[in-house]
Amino acid sequence: MSEPEPGGFRLTLLGRTVVEAGGRRVRPAPLTAAVLIRLAVAGDEAVTVDELYRDVWDPAARTVRREDRVSVQKRILELRRLLDPGRPGETSTVLSTERGRVSAYRLHLAPAQVDVLEFHDLVRRAQHTDAATAAELLARALSLWGGRPLFDAEDRAFAAEPIRRLHLWHGSARRDLVDVYADLGRPRAALDVAVPLAAERPDDAELAATVAALRGRLRARTAGLLRRDFAAPPTSVVVTSGDLFTEDDAHLVAGFTDTFDTATDGDLVINAGSVQGQLLHRLYGGDRTRLDRDLRGALHGLEPVAVEKRSAKRHGKLARYPLGTVVPLRRGGRLVFAAAYARMGNDLVARSSLPELRAALRRLWAAVETHGQRRPVALALPGTGLSRVDRPFDELFAALVDSFLDASRNGPIASQLRVVVPPADVERYPLERMAAYLHALPDRPHAVTGPADRAG
Repeated sequence: MSEPEPGGFRLTLLGRTVVEAGGRRVRPAPLTAAVLIRLAVAGDEAVTVDELYRDVWDPAARTVRREDRVSVQKRILELRRLLDPGRPGETSTVLSTERGRVSAYRLHLAPAQVDVLEFHDLVRRAQHTDAATAAELLARALSLWGGRPLFDAEDRAFAAEPIRRLHLWHGSARRDLVDVYADLGRPRAALDVAVPLAAERPDDAELAATVAALRGRLRARTAGLLRRDFAAPPTSVVVTSGDLFTEDDAHLVAGFTDTFDTATDGDLVINAGSVQGQLLHRLYGGDRTRLDRDLRGALHGLEPVAVEKRSAKRHGKLARYPLGTVVPLRRGGRLVFAAAYARMGNDLVARSSLPELRAALRRLWAAVETHGQRRPVALALPGTGLSRVDRPFDELFAALVDSFLDASRNGPIASQLRVVVPPADVERYPLERMAAYLHALPDRPHAVTGPADRAG
């Protein structure tokens, strides 16, 4: 996002209205924000006082009285103080007055000063350049999209058509970025854009075919790192490099903390790049209200073991559930098992230990056996992320496989346990030691004897 020029300002309208000026970020009052949006969507056209009053205050007003015009003028004064504090009156060069039978106001904006205009400018430029430059321009344009466009005026009739057009441009930019990434030989990046778009457009057969083709290209490129098939139970353990969220044939596991926090704002409570953060943004489209509603429904009937006071835990949720609590969330024809592996400290640091992780895994496999219908289960290696289990990766892998095979001793609970490693992290994994452990297991392990501290 562009920064305001020294002495200038920057408007955010793709989401909640924000004015950045003089090193400050200000959220105008709702009516002031609505007036600002009305002037902004007018482009280079002037808007009369009467039009502003009817569009923002009272669409049914047959006449606009003097006191109504005064209400508009007060908001214009507020905007001038925000946007042009050196010239807050009629001498303003940012928000000018045009005299006539009825006074009118015109907002003078450059693309760099307002995200809506910058978004349009970047998308237009991307349509007339090479693929690599187009990818950069479209990614920048989409990064500006911070929420529902023209949020502070979305309930007013004048905003309906601009909002509709913005959504069309947004969808078109996302679709173009999918094609550009595919042309550049970047199927993973293309899928990151295409999958949520396809979820929003279930009837778009062409887009569905594009997603399938991209996944085929990615599978051809992504080699399995490690595999072991077992005869009894009839199952397999696979380690592969790829994107957990594109493993469409498998149920997923997402690690949570005992508070089931979901907020990723500023990475303060939950890191947006974690599996849990990606669950919110990729499978729920960033709709935290919906994810929280699904979690509440799945946790219904489970009693918290404690409820923190807000004075002790300043951010996030307060109710604590037993460590190892597992709830299934249904998304797009598969399940996501939300598993509380770690405890969330009041300092917002998640912590766990190997014994606690093993106990949580036992409860995870019980839930998989109940709900999973023996489909493959894909997950990141538990304990390697922000849950801070301070043990070597191969020991965590052994604990995971041990618990899975132990839970399967009376019959397979899943046809495959699939550990998905992000490509950028492969070098951190001691694959040779992991392979040595896995291939040393008997072909018919049934109940597996694990490390000495397994019972801990």
